[in-house]
Amino acid sequence: MVKETKLYEALEVDPSCSDSDLKKAYRKLALKFHPDKTGGANSERFQEISHAYDVLSDPQRRQTYDQFGEAGLSGEGGSGMGGLSPEDLFSHFFGGGGRGGRPSGPRRGKDVAHGLKVTLEDLYKGKTTKLALQKNIICEKCEGRGGKEGAVKTCATCNGKGVRVMLRQMGPMMQQIQQPCEDCRGEGELIDPKDKCKVCNGRKVIQTRKVLEVHIDRGMKDGKKIVFNGEGDQAPGTIPGDVVIVLEQREHDRFKRTGDDLYFNAKIDLITALAGGKLQIPHLDDRVLVVEILPGEVIKPGELKAVMGQGMPAERHHDFGNMYIQFEIEFPAANWTDAAHLEQLRAILPPAKELPPLSKDAHVEDVHLTEMDPRQQARAEQGQMGMDEDEEGGQGGPGVQCAQQ
Repeated sequence: MVKETKLYEALEVDPSCSDSDLKKAYRKLALKFHPDKTGGANSERFQEISHAYDVLSDPQRRQTYDQFGEAGLSGEGGSGMGGLSPEDLFSHFFGGGGRGGRPSGPRRGKDVAHGLKVTLEDLYKGKTTKLALQKNIICEKCEGRGGKEGAVKTCATCNGKGVRVMLRQMGPMMQQIQQPCEDCRGEGELIDPKDKCKVCNGRKVIQTRKVLEVHIDRGMKDGKKIVFNGEGDQAPGTIPGDVVIVLEQREHDRFKRTGDDLYFNAKIDLITALAGGKLQIPHLDDRVLVVEILPGEVIKPGELKAVMGQGMPAERHHDFGNMYIQFEIEFPAANWTDAAHLEQLRAILPPAKELPPLSKDAHVEDVHLTEMDPRQQARAEQGQMGMDEDEEGGQGGPGVQCAQQ
């Protein structure tokens, strides 16, 4: 009968578990609670796990603990792993080094980034979506060894480093170069083909499909990173990196977003701009905003108006940005009315500005506006672009200044 179960509980195993079960439990919990993985949090839990495995991994000390509890272990001069610290025990177990100096801790795997296309509606309302990924996990059959227990040998050529240092003469100089070991192919270990794990074929890891549930909160922005800690590829002796989901907003057909504000381009006819009317704007949810233009307000071409509090929701807050509406006036087509109606308009609208008087010696010539064909239109627009560039940048282009001595 086991006197105490505290150490078994620390490893979350039954007192009747096998040595293999102990190793699996320690591997899982040590990777989960290692200080490099948790940012220094749960360090006491990591020490507790390490101490429990240090005791229970040694058959003699495990038998003593089962009979007498931790009181029976007091006064021992050694331990099952040679008195290693929690970090040294971790490195010894995962192949990251032994007692010869303080190890820097296990290596951390690379983070893996994936882009996720989202609509502006998704960012406005929030959404939960699933993303399927392929990742490497440690082979459970061989526990990441690559072969049968005891069959994995350290490469004698590179002494387990996976690389060889070679000296090459370059003229009168000797150059030291480092290259992967040819015997072990950079693995640092050798496994007889007949002893290789049948599941992973000696690769120590197998590929599996992982489905992540991505929560897109309201108000998130383009480029926002959603991090899944420790969901990167697994490898022996390595703390898995993170999977980073990067939101990529699709271009919207109605709105442009700047921060928490939305911009909408509205086309209205001339009568609405002058005499008032209503404008309908389908929002990013199920609502339709009805914007009233008051009679006599007079909307000018390119004018910007605001609808307060109808922009994007602010992430993690309860307030909203604004919606800015830029107006484009659709003027009537040519010859849309007769002369009598035009005279009526002249009587209703403010009078046109009078032209300045001409000097007596001015040479006057009457000319007419002409509709341009596509070729002339393109030529005119190209010339206009050149004028705009000259106005913005001067001789050196925008933002360029000439050096003076």
